[in-house]
Amino acid sequence: MDITATLNEIATLSVEDRIRIVQAIWDSIAAEQVYPDLTDAQKQELDRRTADYNSNPDNVLTWEEIKASIKG
Repeated sequence: MDITATLNEIATLSVEDRIRIVQAIWDSIAAEQVYPDLTDAQKQELDRRTADYNSNPDNVLTWEEIKASIKG
């Protein structure tokens, strides 16, 4: 399989078709339930965020508040 040729062909498709391909690929990856290992930086960031949440459990925003802040 020539991945470059495949990618070039995909680039000619409509946005909707490309989104469907991405969704299909993502679904196939998720179905395998195999995930890459986190990097040390990712692990540290998750630890930092968990510690921050545990220290400040009330310092959160609802999804509605987040959307409103983006739109406003």
